[in-house]
Amino acid sequence: MSTKNREWLSWIKVIVISAIIALGIRTFLFTPIIVDGPSMLPTLENGDHLIVNKLNYQIGEPERFDIVVFHATQKRDYIKRVIGLPGEHIAYRNETLYVNGTPVEEPFIQERVESLQEGSHYTHDFTLEDLPGEYEKIPEGYVLVLGDNRMNSTDSRMIGLIPVDQIVGEAQLTYWPLSHFEWKT
Repeated sequence: MSTKNREWLSWIKVIVISAIIALGIRTFLFTPIIVDGPSMLPTLENGDHLIVNKLNYQIGEPERFDIVVFHATQKRDYIKRVIGLPGEHIAYRNETLYVNGTPVEEPFIQERVESLQEGSHYTHDFTLEDLPGEYEKIPEGYVLVLGDNRMNSTDSRMIGLIPVDQIVGEAQLTYWPLSHFEWKT
């Protein structure tokens, strides 16, 4: 085999191995997603580009306030925030989240709630029993999710609890536009 052919073969090997590694990373570890819609305002804006960590939930469980991407339908993924975890009862009263009867602060929407005009609602009152499925507690293997833009979000209030096995991963990095660059914690 000539030197030129060996060089071409070497380049082809590098390209194939690189493609396999990239495919493996995208399939098992990280994947990009683009925010489509206003349901996560003010945290995420329409058109924000994110990196979703798929590994977190292969070795652990979602935690309260994680921003997750999940399969809402066979053709569409949604991005929302985990509010309720297995074994919990969730209720909203007077703009306050209650987990098992205990008030829990939501700092990511606090500014919007404080700016409401009198008589307005950011999150309408509801209990877990009001949601599809009429559960008294969130069952094992499910979470309750809400968009941060509570007045314009299709979330657990409409579609019910989300099976954990439908979660793609946790949104961990906004990388575009650069003015929105941020690690999510």
